Amino acid sequence: MTTTHLHPDAIAALVHGDHGAPFDILGPHPVDDQTVIIRAFRPTARELAVITEQHTRYPMTRIHEYGLFEVEVPITKPIIYQLEETTFEGNSFIFDDPYRFPPSLGDLDLYLHSEGRHLEIYKKLGAHLIEQNGVKGVRFAVWAPNAKRVSVIGNFNNWDGRVHPMQTRGGAIWELFIPNLQAGEIYKYEILSCFHDYRAEKADPYAFGSELRPLTASIVTDLSTYEWNDSEWMNTRTHRDILTEPMSIYEVHLGSWKRKEGNQWLTYRELADELIPYVKDMGYTHIELMPIAEHPFDGSWGYQVTGYYAPTRRYGVPQDFMYFVDQCHQNDIGVILDWVPAHFPKDGYALSYFDGTHLYEHADPRQGEHPDWGTYIFNYGRNEVRNFLLANALFWLKEYHIDGLRVDAVSSMIYLDFSRKEGEWVPNEYGGNENLAAISFLKEFNEIVHREVQGAFTIAEESTAWPMVSRPTYLGGLGFTFKWNMGWMHDTLLYFQKDPIYRRYHHNNITFSLAYAFSENFILSLSHDEVVHGKGSLIGKMAGDWWQKFASLRALYGYQYTHPGKKLLFMGQEFGQWSEWSEARSLDWHLTENFQTHQQLQRWVKDLNTFYQTQPALYEQDFTHEGFRWIEANDADQSVFTYMRFAKDPNDFLVIACNFTPVPRHHYRVGVPKRGRYIELLNSDSEIYGGGNLGNLGSVYSTDHHWHGYEQSIVITVPPLAVVILRCEPYV
Repeated sequence: MTTTHLHPDAIAALVHGDHGAPFDILGPHPVDDQTVIIRAFRPTARELAVITEQHTRYPMTRIHEYGLFEVEVPITKPIIYQLEETTFEGNSFIFDDPYRFPPSLGDLDLYLHSEGRHLEIYKKLGAHLIEQNGVKGVRFAVWAPNAKRVSVIGNFNNWDGRVHPMQTRGGAIWELFIPNLQAGEIYKYEILSCFHDYRAEKADPYAFGSELRPLTASIVTDLSTYEWNDSEWMNTRTHRDILTEPMSIYEVHLGSWKRKEGNQWLTYRELADELIPYVKDMGYTHIELMPIAEHPFDGSWGYQVTGYYAPTRRYGVPQDFMYFVDQCHQNDIGVILDWVPAHFPKDGYALSYFDGTHLYEHADPRQGEHPDWGTYIFNYGRNEVRNFLLANALFWLKEYHIDGLRVDAVSSMIYLDFSRKEGEWVPNEYGGNENLAAISFLKEFNEIVHREVQGAFTIAEESTAWPMVSRPTYLGGLGFTFKWNMGWMHDTLLYFQKDPIYRRYHHNNITFSLAYAFSENFILSLSHDEVVHGKGSLIGKMAGDWWQKFASLRALYGYQYTHPGKKLLFMGQEFGQWSEWSEARSLDWHLTENFQTHQQLQRWVKDLNTFYQTQPALYEQDFTHEGFRWIEANDADQSVFTYMRFAKDPNDFLVIACNFTPVPRHHYRVGVPKRGRYIELLNSDSEIYGGGNLGNLGSVYSTDHHWHGYEQSIVITVPPLAVVILRCEPYV
């Protein structure tokens, strides 16, 4: 039987899953002033009936063998009804018809999204539990401007794309409210493109939850069920000046910090119980998490993201991750998240070729494909793509209370010729190699973060000499709060890998960093990048025998903590893990349980962190020349460096002496600015850290001996491969 109200081609398109305007056919349609015709497509139904609000039952007529039904009923306003389905197996159930509900996205939402200015678009697109006309369910919405038809598929419709086709809004966003669905439902979008007969099942770009790999479906997730308990931290954060506070960051890969029996991951809640007390005991101020947004391949470490709005299922559900952040804040530990807007993987179920076109990426491979990582590059010049990323940054900061975002691979974003040979890249409109769209995006990102989330900060992993990365955009900068000091890291590690006998010839590897130390707000990072891909561990990089390696690593950390800039150390390096880091196993915690040398190094890092936070001279003026002064920068023959760090109070200063050879320097004279007793506060050669216990018997006194341009000087012992820190106690 066929209907007189529909063209056969329209019916054929609907039942074969090719119809892009399902509301033109399905749901209620007035026939005249007294009658409405209701149609429904249910391939699993043997029989279908309409149940009105007055509990009147109207059996529907099958008008197509594949399961299209219709019935005319007396009109009532509003038109409220349910459908009663009897399956071929004889089961019956009643449900609300999705096609009787009007769209709920507003025109302003659509407009702001198209302009790239909807900063909370994640509250509109994706899957959201809402109530419409008194009925609870899930509103699905997805951006797919080049789709011919988009459907929601899941267990609730046997993954049949014909059952729940969506309606288009403004030709770009597809929307459908499905009543009676609840949190926990898994789903995807089935997309039929206008081009090339392309059909694909895609995960939701805005999904708040995802299945654990190798499964790839999205999960309807209600983030509002978690009750936060970190109000004190969040309120205090808005008034803090992070630039003048101590910042000691512990960089962590959650899946390999520690594992359970059977090499199983710890959950977010188990990590909260074990990792947070450890970080607090070690004296760190922040945890930086390598990316926890959903990703399919463990070996990418999270840097190839498929679920930008979903914390990975590897360690639990989103509320579990909220608990982890909450517990960090309640223990006065900030949380930094690695964020990856530079590229995304080519996995077919995710963002790539999303609607049969290069929607999120550039079509031209010279602009849209990353030659090193085999990934796609975001099209930063497209409003909706910028909106996706900008809203994502705010999402983590607002919904998960993240304190800072460290932006990965900034260099690959701002240079069009990054890792490309001549002829493999497209110059900008002025003929240059600067990616103007990416630069504009990064500036907007930083402006929005600092405007919308008071107290939040951003960090750039930028490995070139691009100027003013951490300077405000109104001064011409990129607007980041901090920049990783990759030059310091490279030069310092190169120096410490040299046999000490040759270090005199590489003296400038240490001194050069102070030539540019205040050009940016630097973080001194000894990160995961230095202990992977055959680079070995930090302890393994140190020159010399067993004793010298540990002494050198203590000296390296002492130098890092007294050098201007905030601090970052990757997990495992605080106790001198010998093996190169792997994401597939736990850190070598047995070293701290069985070997004193590793325990002593771990104590040194703990004491450094504790000491660092008590000394304003080491953090208040990290980013100004007034915070640092060389005493002697040119003693290359002895490989000794002496300098001072100053707090805002000029009378609050520390004297630091570094000896980077295995030869003790006795009777070493150092000029000082004030007369007094100089107390040895910290000495990396102390026997409690595994050293030889050479030092200065607690303190030395200055004398009226002109040296290094000062009227006063002290004579100290600088132990081998060690750092000594002294503080002046003026004479009364």
